[in-house]
Amino acid sequence: MTAIYQGYDAEQLLWQYSPRLTVKEAPQLIEGWQVAAAAFRRKAKATLDIPYGPSPDETLDLFRPDGERPPLHLFIHGGYWQRFYKQDFSHVAAGLVAHGVAVAVVNYSLCPAVGIGDIIDQMRRAAAFLWRQAGTLGVDMSLFQVSGHSAGGHLTAALAATDWPQLDAALPADLIKSAIPISGVFEIEPLRHIEIGDPLHLDEAEARRLSPLFQPPRAKGPLLLAVGGDETPEFHRQSAALAERWGKDGVAAETLSLPGRNHFTVLEELADPGGTLTRRALALLGR
Repeated sequence: MTAIYQGYDAEQLLWQYSPRLTVKEAPQLIEGWQVAAAAFRRKAKATLDIPYGPSPDETLDLFRPDGERPPLHLFIHGGYWQRFYKQDFSHVAAGLVAHGVAVAVVNYSLCPAVGIGDIIDQMRRAAAFLWRQAGTLGVDMSLFQVSGHSAGGHLTAALAATDWPQLDAALPADLIKSAIPISGVFEIEPLRHIEIGDPLHLDEAEARRLSPLFQPPRAKGPLLLAVGGDETPEFHRQSAALAERWGKDGVAAETLSLPGRNHFTVLEELADPGGTLTRRALALLGR
């Protein structure tokens, strides 16, 4: 077969970007997320389904620790912009909440009903809403941190590339103080060549425009790009490429490979109070 991207043919490229093909137990792991998420919601101190925008899909859940005005972390779920909802990922908040950090888990509309650009706009509305409503919500935005998994990693980087005062002069340029994209896709072009990308309806120009790899970073705070050690080479390359590109623009960018973790189990490192990503997130928050 003919190479179509980075030396890969279509079958190889599909394998590189299809975690469900490389992780046989993926359905069981996803079911485990949903069970753990429901269990955490039942016991957590939470305000659910807070609207942050006009669409019915634009809601977030806020999980709170004990104490007054905790720092805030925003988590964005994955699913190739096409699957899942915030309630499938409530448990990811458990690690940070246990250490006194509030966590907002955000929902968004899905492709193909909307485009990736629309989802980026929704995430911007969510972040701006949290900043404007911090007093009412009882959270501290001074160390505002964002993380996201897979497509959520892409959306995390898109927020770090956002010119906030251009959107609203009242928003600070450094709204995001640190960002942790997990197993993210920062160059969308390869997805156009495989079936995963069909519902995204992207041409070459649009894929480039929506790729953080080709956008200047606006947030100058630390960027921690995490990938499961057992993930395919392309997921590692994507994170390394963004770290290199944004590092040249003055961002303190670091890549982190998590041994023994695949595209699904990597989230355990954030859901666990003792997980590596929980500890690294806390360090970036100065805790």
